[in-house]
Amino acid sequence: MLKTRPDDLGHEASLPGIDEIRAQLERILSSPEFPGTGRAAAFLRYVVDETLAGRASRIKGYSIAIEVFGRDENFTQDDPVVRIEAGRLRRSLERYYLVEGDRDMVRIEIPKGGYTPSFSWSATAAAERVGPQLAPLVASADTKSRWWYGPVLAGATMMMLAAVMYWVVSNDPNGTANQHAKGIDGSPITAELTGNLDGPGTRVLPNSIRLPAVYVVPFSNIDGGSDAKLYSVALTEELLTALPRFNEIKVFGRETSTISPAEIDAFQVSKDLGARFLLTGGVRASSGRLRVTARLVSPTSGEIFWSKDYDENLAIGDPLAIQKDVARRVAATIAQPYGVMAQVDREISAAAGSYDCAWQFYAYRAQPSVEAHAATRQCLETTVAEYPAYATAWAMLSITYLDEARFKLEPKIGSPQPTQRALIAARNAIQLDPNDTRGLQALMMALFVEREVSESMRVGEQALATNPNDTELIGEFGTGMALSGRWGRGATLLDQAIALHPAGGGYYHGMRALAAYMLDDIETAVSEIRKTDMTISPLFHAVAAVTYTQAGLEEEGRRHAQIFAQMQPDFVANIEAELEARNIQRADRQRLIAGLRKAGLPLLQEAAVALDTSNLQPR
Repeated sequence: MLKTRPDDLGHEASLPGIDEIRAQLERILSSPEFPGTGRAAAFLRYVVDETLAGRASRIKGYSIAIEVFGRDENFTQDDPVVRIEAGRLRRSLERYYLVEGDRDMVRIEIPKGGYTPSFSWSATAAAERVGPQLAPLVASADTKSRWWYGPVLAGATMMMLAAVMYWVVSNDPNGTANQHAKGIDGSPITAELTGNLDGPGTRVLPNSIRLPAVYVVPFSNIDGGSDAKLYSVALTEELLTALPRFNEIKVFGRETSTISPAEIDAFQVSKDLGARFLLTGGVRASSGRLRVTARLVSPTSGEIFWSKDYDENLAIGDPLAIQKDVARRVAATIAQPYGVMAQVDREISAAAGSYDCAWQFYAYRAQPSVEAHAATRQCLETTVAEYPAYATAWAMLSITYLDEARFKLEPKIGSPQPTQRALIAARNAIQLDPNDTRGLQALMMALFVEREVSESMRVGEQALATNPNDTELIGEFGTGMALSGRWGRGATLLDQAIALHPAGGGYYHGMRALAAYMLDDIETAVSEIRKTDMTISPLFHAVAAVTYTQAGLEEEGRRHAQIFAQMQPDFVANIEAELEARNIQRADRQRLIAGLRKAGLPLLQEAAVALDTSNLQPR
């Protein structure tokens, strides 16, 4: 993504200049597809003007509240006006670029996580700027890329395609759509276009991949009180912020101030938007307590797929934090890759014979095997060959490639090394969509395996900012943190992943057991290792061996040590190097080796570490 900075505006040939940005701002504000009056226009003009004047560092919630919305100097973050209006502004910009501005040369966006705008060339502009000799390669990538997929896949060809995609495809994360559904109030609502590429760099999905869509119905004020009304509006806004962070779903919603739940035509929503799910609920607030009821239902049959009550004590908690936490738990439960929407959609898709690569990827991740890995890799390679602008598919493919190295699965013949392919695919995903959580996760994981730990953890922090509720990401980030020696932070992240997705994550339970062992919490280590599925990663038999032995369960510890030695003889023969390759710190490696010796693991002499093991037993 080509982003401007205040110090280089107008001076880099690859970036839009100040005059071009100002012209684009006026074009947006004068468009009938953008709310040209009121808060959105004032908000956008303020942040753009401040950035162009070199004052981007001043753009904070406090300054916006005072200078745009007229709040006094007593403004605090308890007032959600800036966050609510920022969400509306982002949606207004997305609508503009999907409808009238789909061919504009300059894009102005407000990235999530802040209020400072970014400026970039659109896909159309980027295609013109790369020159006629390169633009056709991108425009026809869906057909030109197919021939490199097959039994005789050429690694050099994949590298060439990746290089072209990396340098040529510009950022257009929301794509260019020309199909509109009518909203509940009669106004057009743009749905994401599916099908083949519609010009270079356009983010589109194959017809066979239909993301599950949810329409967020404004939560109702059940008890009629003013407090409940305020909380119902704020909670709906929090959900409309949390849910779109999940790249594997589509989210629709209307302004909460202009429509009530009673006016929702559920059948029309489903028909116009293809929304298979409605998220609805109600709020009660009285006597210092807040009760939120949330339900995920079918708009056509009325079937309730999921429902839950959340009871909170307003007297002992920050109301803003409570609303955000409830929205976080709802979003994680229904929208994560292993959540309610995914489970229902997989069942329906499988019954209809349209079980696509995305669901196949997560099914493989939940229950990994050599066969499932090969089938998933083949499906994803076909997808990115036909649809090279599909960022999330590149990310999934990257993780699938990485598993060849991590779990010693069957590698591709005649290809670059798995980690090289993983890095190429992850960087393609990020180039296509810098905010794709799965893409950032894939890059974090690939860098970690390449032993670029600091950069990996930096990307992990960036990924966590894009979606702090994604359990797939949180678990992998926690794993990296733990293995690189930050056991406490790793344990906290793994606990979050497990709490948000208690039904899954056997791999994360194993890592949590190792973190507990290294933190001298043997009781937790034993509890977590008993929840671990060890079929894919024999290393967890080693974790079980040291854990059970330290807990006084010597027989069970010896049994797991023997299983580990039988399954991974090469690992045992080179245990110091193997642990180092996983970025485990020297003192931690020595402690694990001492624990394995105590469990009776027959280590070869060259794997021994010259040290006094008496001080390395878990404390």
